[in-house]
Amino acid sequence: MVYNEHFLKQLEGGLRAALPAWGVAETAPLALLTISENATYLVEDEAAGRKVIFRVHRPEYHSEAEIRSELAWIGSLSAAGVVVTPRPIPTLDGHELMSFSDGETQRYAVAFEYMSGKEPDTSTDLVKWYRTLGEITARLHLHSRQWERPEGFARKLWSFDTIIGPKAHWGDWRHAPGLDARGLEILERTTELLSAQTAAYGYGEDRFGLVHCDMRTANLLVDRDRMAVIDFDDCGLSWFAYDFAASISFMEHETFIPELMAAWLQGYRAVAPLGEEHARALPMFMMLRRMQLTAWIASHAETPTAQAMGEDYTRGTVELAARYLSTHGMEVLA
Repeated sequence: MVYNEHFLKQLEGGLRAALPAWGVAETAPLALLTISENATYLVEDEAAGRKVIFRVHRPEYHSEAEIRSELAWIGSLSAAGVVVTPRPIPTLDGHELMSFSDGETQRYAVAFEYMSGKEPDTSTDLVKWYRTLGEITARLHLHSRQWERPEGFARKLWSFDTIIGPKAHWGDWRHAPGLDARGLEILERTTELLSAQTAAYGYGEDRFGLVHCDMRTANLLVDRDRMAVIDFDDCGLSWFAYDFAASISFMEHETFIPELMAAWLQGYRAVAPLGEEHARALPMFMMLRRMQLTAWIASHAETPTAQAMGEDYTRGTVELAARYLSTHGMEVLA
């Protein structure tokens, strides 16, 4: 368990000591906002009359090169006006990435602009927002295809093997809480099917490239008619269509998902083409993502999200997998 009380106190102490690098007093009001892969803090810069978001990176997850590469893409997207997203705030010395010592370990920290808005509410008109999200996603993908990545660019690969396969970045779904023998058998069969289907779908340049990989509602900020996208921490090389699957994270079971998919496709196609082959692949990626998140819950048990989902989420994954096997078990997406 990474984010225990002792570790969080260490992180806060290290971050406070680093705040003067951004011209912020060590004694500035500081609040922990979220714990996921990283710890995210809100700091009140009273001297400048502003709020700043600080992200302290999870130990042994991203390398320095990977974090710098994420910031490079954010910078390019912002400069090109592709998406509304908080920009990194450099230190007084002009560095976007800061590190501080935690014993013998270096912790990486990044500061971002504070941006108004809130997560889209599932009780309101999500269809409207997913049409907008489809447009944003298409613009991101167009930029991704054309962008000349800087020398040394490095981001994680999100393929079958690294999503739920033998090299999975977020651990083994077999460790999911509450997984029984029936569930294990169903998910094993689903894993085999998804392995064959993703291999048939392939990794060609028309379908696989640099994507956000986590545009779920928690990473969207809406304010009136504006939608901003935050948290590029999981951006990497994956299927373009996987961005939709990630966008419905933790609500894959909801009855309104087909409406969101239709709206997302409509928005996407208003900006860029997306053939039927790729549209047909969306249920496959939704199932793949659901299993990935089931593994994430097991490997991130200390996070509030994992604790809120728990065994119920695992049982839901099994039922979705059983349904997927019955409806898509004979399909090979090529």
